[in-house]
This record gives sequence, C-alpha cells and structure tokens, in this order.
Amino acid sequence: MKKILQERWQSFKYAFRGIGLLFKTEIHGKFHIFFAIFVIIAGLFFNINMTEWSLVVITISAVIGAEAFNSSIERLTDLASPDYHPLARDTKDLAAGAVLILAIGAVIIGFIIFLPKVLHWLGWI
Repeated sequence: MKKILQERWQSFKYAFRGIGLLFKTEIHGKFHIFFAIFVIIAGLFFNINMTEWSLVVITISAVIGAEAFNSSIERLTDLASPDYHPLARDTKDLAAGAVLILAIGAVIIGFIIFLPKVLHWLGWI
C-alpha cells in the first residue's frame, strides 16, 4: 500500500512540475494566468454569485488546460519533426486554434457576467 501511495504522490509531483513549466517557460501560460488572476479579482470586487463563480472556474480551467495541451503538442511536434513539415505546422496550428476557440468563449462568458456589473458600477444602467 505504501508503494502505491508513493507512486501516486510521484505522479502528482510530475503534474505540478508540468504546471510550473507552463507558467515559467510559456509566454501564453503567463498571459493566461495574468488574466485569470485579473478575473478572480474582478469576481471578488463585483461579488459574483456561485453560478457565476462556477462558470469562471470552469472557463479558466479549460483555457489554461488547453494551453498546457497546446504547449505539450508543440514541444512533441518539434521533437518529432525538427525540420519544417506541413503536417507539423498543421498540428501546431490546430492545437493553437483549440486554445483560441476556448479563449474566445471565455471572453464571451466574461462579458456576459461582468459587463452588466461594470455598467451598473459606472452608473450607466
């Protein structure tokens, strides 16, 4: 049993190392974490409700998770195809496109949640 727990702990250590790599070495990882922190602060400031928090957490997790997948796909593609190849380019572009789709969805969710609150705070509604 002790060995199983040690193996599980080791798996978590690898996963946390991967999260660290994402935020330390990937510019887009830093970009996404910056905006995630901004949105969390905005959520606290505007006192968003539990449903809105749920959407924010799911959205942040999806975008950052997709960025981690994208970064790993890019690294693996660079390893497998260090020279230019159109399929390698397409692979990387598809992965980046997936992140963009989620990021656009996150912005839309952000507008749905925060725009009425900002407009009310400004006294415009």
